[in-house]
Amino acid sequence: MSYPVDMTVKPDVSAHFDEATNTITYIVKDPASNHCAIIDSVMDIDYAAGRITYDAADALIAEIKDRGLTLDWIIETHVHADHLSAAPYLQSELGGKIGVGEKIMVVQDTFGKVFNEGTEFQRDGSQFDALFKDGDTYMIGEMQAFAMYTPGHTPACMVHVVGDAAFAGDTLFMPDGGSARADFPGGDAGELYDSIMKVLSLPEETRLFMCHDYGPNGRAIQWETTVAEQKANNIHVGGGKTREEFIKFRTERDAQLDMPRLIIPSLQVNMRAGDVPKDRDGNPMLKVPINAL
Repeated sequence: MSYPVDMTVKPDVSAHFDEATNTITYIVKDPASNHCAIIDSVMDIDYAAGRITYDAADALIAEIKDRGLTLDWIIETHVHADHLSAAPYLQSELGGKIGVGEKIMVVQDTFGKVFNEGTEFQRDGSQFDALFKDGDTYMIGEMQAFAMYTPGHTPACMVHVVGDAAFAGDTLFMPDGGSARADFPGGDAGELYDSIMKVLSLPEETRLFMCHDYGPNGRAIQWETTVAEQKANNIHVGGGKTREEFIKFRTERDAQLDMPRLIIPSLQVNMRAGDVPKDRDGNPMLKVPINAL
């Protein structure tokens, strides 16, 4: 597929790092207007206490209001397994449309079964305002963005490209962090390698923004790199590493990893576009499936 890359457009990118989940959320502003998008927001949860708060989202709201911006889009690069989305809360405060990849339906079907959701849980993506297909374009003010289908970490992952900036979701980490795991239901290490190669076929000067960073080897948290830097130095795929080498490494590595601390609440909330599920009496309630993940 040919993607509508436009390196002449250079969006203003403001990063917000969430220390509790090592997530980076982005406010992406059109340089020609006051319109913006939010990519990969975070809703705070104290899982042990069963308490949800909105400090991270409130910081986004404050910046957008202080800068006099108009929110057009709230983008989810995929159904995250390590943090909860604040999309509905942000939408209630700022407007905008919530968008995700169309393969969300695969994720909803898979985890609808894991969490024993009844027929009232729709598995058609209707909780979201937009379902992106590979190559779909959308506007942030006067600035065109497009979605690139990048399965492997999950079946519904998409990298969003806005001018000279690409937002990688969990497809890639910083060069010294490598790549994300591919062992969740519907994940596939070979597909992840192919998706990474697709991202790295963008122009070498493309700015790449990560969704997570864990400061490997004690370095300071970082979130911005380039296609050229990834191709040269990524510890999992850089320097000409083959697909077969990647699959072998990724499969062996994933077998050693623990489940993400917040996977159970994250999946239930994020497959609903950030809405917390409710019990039959209408109270917010999460389930804990036993031996199902």
